[in-house]
Amino acid sequence: MDNLTVFLIAVGLAMDTLAVNLGVGTQAGISKRSIFRLAFHFGIFQGLMTFIGWAAGSFIARYITTIDHWIILVLLLWVGVRMIRSGLSKSEEKLLPDPSRGKYLVMLSVATSLDALAIGISFSFLEGNIVIASLIIGFVSFLLSLAGGFLGKTLGTAFGKKMEIVGGIILISIGIRILYTHLI
Repeated sequence: MDNLTVFLIAVGLAMDTLAVNLGVGTQAGISKRSIFRLAFHFGIFQGLMTFIGWAAGSFIARYITTIDHWIILVLLLWVGVRMIRSGLSKSEEKLLPDPSRGKYLVMLSVATSLDALAIGISFSFLEGNIVIASLIIGFVSFLLSLAGGFLGKTLGTAFGKKMEIVGGIILISIGIRILYTHLI
């Protein structure tokens, strides 16, 4: 498989990380450091999950593909609803802690990288350098996620708590879209 094909696959995979970090970036008080940390972990998880999928080959495919869309939906719904509640609250208290730390970081990283696991499984049937492919996928995910986070932060600063609601809706929409595409 050539690197251009891998790059195009990487861009496709990174759309979820871009959209999630765009939504998270709208959260009131999110720092540039948090956006970078989240983008970094999205890139790491995307690259590693691609490699893990390749290593696992078709063995894991039959187990994960039957439920991956449900896992993604639940995780994104949970975070999205919390962001909407925070955006609707009158107080300045944040209902969702820094999403670039702890369980939120892990949940979002796993949710956005399950597709990369499936791509890695498909790579196990093709010829090519999986290390280079994983690095390209991880780096593209990092860059697009970073861009989404900073765009979200700019919008959040300009439009305030309303953008936090929009961010939550974006996350929920991603979860529903993924569920829809897997079921249809």
